[in-house]
Amino acid sequence: MESNEPLSPMPASSGNAKTFAIISLVLGVLNLCAWFFPICGFPLGIAGIVLGYLGMKAPEQKNMAIGGMALSGLGILLSCVNAIAGVLFAPEIERLIQRMF
Repeated sequence: MESNEPLSPMPASSGNAKTFAIISLVLGVLNLCAWFFPICGFPLGIAGIVLGYLGMKAPEQKNMAIGGMALSGLGILLSCVNAIAGVLFAPEIERLIQRMF
């Protein structure tokens, strides 16, 4: 017998979603340390948000996934502010260094 129902992608297993939620939280915490270096902080933040979204499929780990996404989002915001501040203040910092030496 043939079924006329469209095929839908299989949902992630609960084990994978739990792992994604835990990794998202770990990346979020690491991102709060890595935002000083925007080249590290921004990719870690993106990975943390994506894995947090995938980790939301595990109901018992939903809060952990939300926490990971929130910390990763904060890390991305801080990385962007740091990058903008670096661009704006680079000429002034260069002048200060030249005066010192």
